[in-house]
Amino acid sequence: MKADYAVPEDLYYTKEHEWVRIEAGKCRVGVTDYAQKSLHEVVYVELPKVGSDVANMQSLGTVESVKAVADVYSPISGRVLEINSGLSDAPELVNKNPYGEGWITIIQPANLQKDLTILMKPAQYKELLQKISQK
Repeated sequence: MKADYAVPEDLYYTKEHEWVRIEAGKCRVGVTDYAQKSLHEVVYVELPKVGSDVANMQSLGTVESVKAVADVYSPISGRVLEINSGLSDAPELVNKNPYGEGWITIIQPANLQKDLTILMKPAQYKELLQKISQK
């Protein structure tokens, strides 16, 4: 049975199932619908430290569920400006609304144009999900 996953058209994606939304030169980051469904019930989110510098595809923290622990990788290089502290009390927001209230961090990009060249557009990410679901 093939699962349906939400893939908003205004985002960029990684092969590791993170998303990036560009907002006034800053980047909001979270995990995709596929990632949250794969993890099932999220019970804890380890968030990055505000002010820390991150490199492209460096671990930002982890998302823990009743099933597994998964690293969350930074899709872009830059500095952590803000974290979603609401996830401390309500980690299940990652499951309920991964593209909205379940976001993880906001990053000030160091070299956004370069990083965007290695991220996937929605159509490419949908292709990746199709390949995964066929396995």
